[in-house]
Amino acid sequence: MKIVDVCAFYSPHGGGVRTYIEQKLRIGPQLGHEIVVIVPGETHEVIERGPGARILTLPSPRFPLDRKYGYFADEPALHAVLDAERPDVVEVSSPWRSASMVARWRGSARRSLVMHADPLSAYAYRWFAPLLSRSSIDRGFERYWEHLRQLGGVFDMTVCANHDLAGRLRDGGVAGVRVHSLGVETGVFSPECRDLDLRGRLLAQCGLDENARLLVAAGRLAPEKRWPMVVDAVAAASLHTPVGLVLFGEGREKRAIRSAIGGNPHVRLFESEHDRTAFAAILASADAVAHGCEAETFCMVGAEARASGTSVIVPDSGGAADHARNGGGLTYKAANRFSLTNAVVKFCEHPRRSPSPNSVVSNVQHFEGLFADYGRVVRNSQAA
Repeated sequence: MKIVDVCAFYSPHGGGVRTYIEQKLRIGPQLGHEIVVIVPGETHEVIERGPGARILTLPSPRFPLDRKYGYFADEPALHAVLDAERPDVVEVSSPWRSASMVARWRGSARRSLVMHADPLSAYAYRWFAPLLSRSSIDRGFERYWEHLRQLGGVFDMTVCANHDLAGRLRDGGVAGVRVHSLGVETGVFSPECRDLDLRGRLLAQCGLDENARLLVAAGRLAPEKRWPMVVDAVAAASLHTPVGLVLFGEGREKRAIRSAIGGNPHVRLFESEHDRTAFAAILASADAVAHGCEAETFCMVGAEARASGTSVIVPDSGGAADHARNGGGLTYKAANRFSLTNAVVKFCEHPRRSPSPNSVVSNVQHFEGLFADYGRVVRNSQAA
């Protein structure tokens, strides 16, 4: 098959979507498929990534709130590229205007909406939950739900990477919802990467000895990630048990996070670790990975922690919650600092390694399953 991904969330500067796209460009041709990714860019450019894999950039404006990203604004130009590529399947990685553009395209390709974002959880629920019930918030955002239902009627499937989001979409009347958990680089992340000397050095940077517990956190420094809540919870837990936190990330919330850390010697903020081998050693050497965001569509760092044999401490909703299943870790009430503090104390008093690192889906297995689903849709269309 020829699969074209219209990906508004791609940024060459990094992020989870970029990691996913790079995996797709590498693995898709290995599985016998041609992969083309259309992304917003400064100019029109074709970036070859080897046989059967390339990125096409369309001249697009920058997104005002985060200028690392762009957004598709020229619908005829996007349609012209799709006409020229003649794909078997078109993926869209955003539920916003690019999905509507692809829905209006007159081509015959099968279409898949991949939910790389959960806007209601990231914004509406986070902003209004202290005042309103989730059902009331959903009623207030009925236009968005109607938009999703319309897309579900046009697209052959809506792909989610976690069960919580899939369940909410089904309950909201969106058709064709399917769950495909994302994959992990299992050849990189492994319990064998555990390094007790590294663990000791990280604890020393937190002013603690090797008898303390080491928590690791990683991700964009953005409001929906709730890093100040994680910092406050670990600081509160450290009054009861020796525990340190090292947080790896970059983003516009750095000042707020540094303010939350204050002079606490047991919490350290570092730049993102882009060396995957080094990051795998950090995750495997931690006692647990802590996460604050209930709006994750998958939570890649949670999956990487599980593959590393490391437990997780995660909110009880969103994609992160899936990684605590079957003994993978502890959950706490989402957005509740006191519940998170209690979970950290409970883990520190009774630490455990994640029992089933081999149960994590590899990135190859993910794409095998997703592309097999696409193949069935294409064959059924041809038969009809």
